[in-house]
Amino acid sequence: MYIHELSPVAGSTHVDKRKGRGHATGNGKTAGRGHKGQKARSGGGVRIGFEGGQMPLARRIPKRGFNNIFAKPLDGVNVAVLNKFEDGAVVDAQALLAAGILSKCKYGVKFLGNGEVSKKLTVKAAAFSESAKEKIEAAGGKAEVV
Repeated sequence: MYIHELSPVAGSTHVDKRKGRGHATGNGKTAGRGHKGQKARSGGGVRIGFEGGQMPLARRIPKRGFNNIFAKPLDGVNVAVLNKFEDGAVVDAQALLAAGILSKCKYGVKFLGNGEVSKKLTVKAAAFSESAKEKIEAAGGKAEVV
């Protein structure tokens, strides 16, 4: 086989329509734009979301609250999962990922106070709720903010 013998699979390509090249092409005269109107003009057309002067959907729907596009949301984990670790272990985001408790951790972990802790652990996280911190320290562990 030679490079000049290569060709695309039959039916995988098609010839582009040649617009504005006469009636015989099937795309002559108005070149598929119809007769007159805004979309027939050079540079014509409307912007994205334009609904012909009707109040656009984005403005009809009520807005509420504030969405911070720069927010770095933390992954919440309850203290009950800490019982999976050995006594005296250091628990951080990497340890949680390795144990399969988290599937991904983009910005950090926040420990929440649901459940009980029975093991003495050093827990390193981006944030702790008050109750989570109390439970970790009551079990003899340490809660360190990193």
